[in-house]
Amino acid sequence: MRVRDSWGYLLVVGLVLLATVTGSVVVAKREVRFRKVVLDREFRSEGVAVADVNRDGRMDVLAGFLWYEAPTWRPHEIAPLVQYDAAGNYSDTFIDFADDLNRDGWPDLIRIDWPGRDPVFWHENPKGKPGPWPAHRIADNACNESPVHAAIAGAGTARRLVFSLNDEQMVWLEPESDPTMPFRIHPISGKFARADSMKAGVNRYSHGLGYGDIDMDGIPDLVIVGGYWKGPKDPRSGPWSFVKANLGQDAAQMHIYDVDGDGVNDVISSSAHKVGLWWHRQTRGSDGAASFSETLIDDSVTQTHGLELADINGDGLKDIVTGKRYWAHGPKGDLNPDAPAVINWYELKREGKQVRWIRHEIDNDSGIGTQFVVADINGDRRLDVISSNKQGVRILFQEK
Repeated sequence: MRVRDSWGYLLVVGLVLLATVTGSVVVAKREVRFRKVVLDREFRSEGVAVADVNRDGRMDVLAGFLWYEAPTWRPHEIAPLVQYDAAGNYSDTFIDFADDLNRDGWPDLIRIDWPGRDPVFWHENPKGKPGPWPAHRIADNACNESPVHAAIAGAGTARRLVFSLNDEQMVWLEPESDPTMPFRIHPISGKFARADSMKAGVNRYSHGLGYGDIDMDGIPDLVIVGGYWKGPKDPRSGPWSFVKANLGQDAAQMHIYDVDGDGVNDVISSSAHKVGLWWHRQTRGSDGAASFSETLIDDSVTQTHGLELADINGDGLKDIVTGKRYWAHGPKGDLNPDAPAVINWYELKREGKQVRWIRHEIDNDSGIGTQFVVADINGDRRLDVISSNKQGVRILFQEK
């Protein structure tokens, strides 16, 4: 055998040895590369957002009471800073969304505090002026640990907030004509008794919420682990009707996507505090009734309390991005709290009617919070990952 042929053979053998099978996921050598930039090593927030805060044409990062100015990532205060103990405490920010709520052309910050306990505020961008950003009350509280920020079908193109209120009712909210006033509340569900609130997904500590077209009628629905509220033509005509379904255990963000390409949307979910990443295949009987079958994707990462879906490698299929929420309940809570704080992306492959997921490690010393962002933050047409948690704030830039 010639030397060149020998090297080729060894390369093939090496690649085969690098691939192992875990459940339905293939673990493979990383092909898409990322470069980590740490913006802050302090615990600031469990959520993060991106927006061009100062309108200089560059995307900045917002995490809790700070925003980091690109490209040097110099921090600026949104509100007076609070020091948090990562081992024994939580931050005042679990979820961050960026949105121009007063339509003045400057992005503002929606900050969701402790689930169910504290009011939800939006912080008004001061348009380059110094000092704290004015804070305006949106609602008395936000329940369910994975609030949605999406355009509600039939209510215009602007994104709206979806969560539950007072441990009893799922709602969506929109600004009044004066956006500095508390937002208008539209019911999605009826009101549940406290004993039923967890099962109904409306308790402050309920896990799992997503927005997408489950029943394939062209109108997105609101999904929880126990089923979905069917989106009506007029979303203000609540409450919406509920359809029961078994969509797994307590989850984080839930994503609705046609995983296997059969023309029917499926559901992707992860375990917020235990272990597991799944997709739930939807099939429909001759009578049109839906059923879901659960397939494990990976069971190697615990506390996957944040989940995003995006086409990481540009092949036209959406991939999963998730990771470990570092110390979700401190250094002794949950399963394997001190395991490496990984962020992974799972490459979707369709092979005929079969689905395969290839796990790629982005980083093993970052992790996620309760919510993170996948976006092209530097304008190179490649998606990056931005996260904030008890290990700080960082950007994982996808390299060319």
